[in-house]
Amino acid sequence: MKLAAIDIGSNAARLLITEVVEDNNGKPEFNKLNLVRVPLRLGFDVFETGTISPNRTRMVLQTMKAYHYLMNVYEVDTMIACATSAMRDAANSQEIITKVKTETGITIEVITGDFEASLIYENHIAENMDTDHSYLYIDVGGGSTELTFFCDGVLIFKKSFNIGTIRLLKNMVTDSHWNEMKEVIKNQTRGYKKIAAIGTGGNINKVFSMSKRKDGKPLNLELLRDYHKELAAVPLKERISLYKLREDRADVLVPALQIYINVMRWADTDEIYVPKIGLADGLVQHLYAQLKRPEGSKK
Repeated sequence: MKLAAIDIGSNAARLLITEVVEDNNGKPEFNKLNLVRVPLRLGFDVFETGTISPNRTRMVLQTMKAYHYLMNVYEVDTMIACATSAMRDAANSQEIITKVKTETGITIEVITGDFEASLIYENHIAENMDTDHSYLYIDVGGGSTELTFFCDGVLIFKKSFNIGTIRLLKNMVTDSHWNEMKEVIKNQTRGYKKIAAIGTGGNINKVFSMSKRKDGKPLNLELLRDYHKELAAVPLKERISLYKLREDRADVLVPALQIYINVMRWADTDEIYVPKIGLADGLVQHLYAQLKRPEGSKK
């Protein structure tokens, strides 16, 4: 079975194509066939003007057409497409969704922040880790940050905050936004086992690659602080050249590190695991779970 997921974020749109193979016991194995990322940067329009510009609307349509053709080539059986913070805030998102549906047949669902937080957990990373810790999933995007907290396999809380990398670049995150996040983290995580963080999203994946750590080994908070200080001290053009970064990664990496550092400080954790998964992976898992539910129980 071939499944595909499209994640239209505030900074980029991703298409993940996965082949799901079930073993003799019916347990699925998810094999990634292709991952395509296009830096649409919708948040740069939306968080400043409240709408997606005609130029970026054209980019969205062209990207969805390309994704449609790619899915045909891979002979994808079923797909799911979701949009997050920028499309949630855009006044003209419904108009764009209708155009995409008409021209490509792709139905885009604009999901809530809470549902976005739930999708990250669909990857079940914490289930394969030790039971001596509580686990805080931190997913940082361009428009929002999703936190999901587990202890002993039980969901303690999940919440989405309008604190994202593009919002920070646009100076749209206030002290009250930070204070709300701080209070929620401190109140909701107090009294549980020692916390280990699990970081998802393109920015923390890039930091992990830069660190040359072995897969499965955590990054520590001090290292994130060092990277933040080092990268923030270098002008954008030099940052791109010096660290071999794409421009659409180089500018958001510094605010992303700021978010991860603050969340980890407030949760009193000094280690973050980076499983190199993102929202698109969670969408594929969610889609597979929907397909496997008995008829009549699907929502």
